[in-house]
Amino acid sequence: MSEKHIYKIVFFNQEQVYELYARHVYQGDMYGFVIIEDIVFGEKSAIVVDPSEEKLRTEFAGVDRSFIPMHEIIRIDQVKKRGTAKITATAKDPGKVSALYMPEKK
Repeated sequence: MSEKHIYKIVFFNQEQVYELYARHVYQGDMYGFVIIEDIVFGEKSAIVVDPSEEKLRTEFAGVDRSFIPMHEIIRIDQVKKRGTAKITATAKDPGKVSALYMPEKK
């Protein structure tokens, strides 16, 4: 029996770093986009609530498939167990986190 794997996807979104877990990740027909399907969140519990994961759960509620631009992806890992989905702010120090390409704002 083959083991079920999920994918940890880390990417930039509006000057924040998102870390999500999904069952399916693949290159889409639209050039330059990676598709994420079946986003996985932890079980809802009335006792313990993680505000970071709740924000992601709300943001991606009702989303069947998400198209992430390739140049925004930091890394994709195939993992055996799901971790905690989270959003973190990018570092103000350019030595800690840097983007490969940032379009100019007009």
